[in-house]
Amino acid sequence: MTGIPIYNVNNACASGSSGVYLCKQIIESGNADCVLACGFEKMLPGSLEAMSSNPDGRAIAVDKHLEVMSDTYGLFPAPMTCQMFTNAGKEHMEKYGTKREHFAKIAHKNHKHSVHNEKSQFRKEFSFDEVMNARKIYDFCGLLECSPTSDGSAAAVLCSEKFLQKHPELKKQAVEIIGIELRTDFPSAFSEKSNIKMIGFDMVERAAKDLFRNANMTPNDVQVIECHDCFAANELYEFIGGPYSDLIGYNTSSHYDRFHKRCRPWNFANMAGMLI
Repeated sequence: MTGIPIYNVNNACASGSSGVYLCKQIIESGNADCVLACGFEKMLPGSLEAMSSNPDGRAIAVDKHLEVMSDTYGLFPAPMTCQMFTNAGKEHMEKYGTKREHFAKIAHKNHKHSVHNEKSQFRKEFSFDEVMNARKIYDFCGLLECSPTSDGSAAAVLCSEKFLQKHPELKKQAVEIIGIELRTDFPSAFSEKSNIKMIGFDMVERAAKDLFRNANMTPNDVQVIECHDCFAANELYEFIGGPYSDLIGYNTSSHYDRFHKRCRPWNFANMAGMLI
């Protein structure tokens, strides 16, 4: 019991990064020189909708999302979040000619990377054929392209440059945050009846553009990308957005292997194994 201020942050899949964003703002405001961002999650087995309830009839957070889904591909008795992201994948196929194999390559790659990360929630490699032929959860999306519900915790200590100068022993492990941006949805998320926009493409694009501009950098300066792969489909349009390119789908080999051969740095996405 210290009396130190504590702020609770609940922002769905962005809760952790929102906490770090808030810590950075506190430091930049001069209200503190050292701040701890920490969090944990304890979940029940099964899909997310099995853990929620709406006892008093209030509007649920995904009402508008469900409307877009209903008006485009319809609603089915399958996990709702899987329908959301897979529908965006189906739209990507229709708009850009993306193949079902492209999504499977992403899952195959991430599972391949997970064996190198002792903290990955799964550490088992699956062949491309195993990913392709896994039990289908919804439409083309198979079990090995979905992240499970799970328990976990994490923490990060953020400090000012002044604090770091006073504690030089910490410099070897310090990582500089060059920039961080946080955005929420725009009207296009629902008004354009696009599943890609409904799951957040426009806000991700705006945040990325603002980040590069404010940090005075370009995508060519990026060496490694870690993005939210709740479903394999999400990595594709979160990372690329438009037509499929060789950034992810050039082959089924591991970015991990290519990284250690010193290939082009912007080829490396989700080398930690991530969620799936």
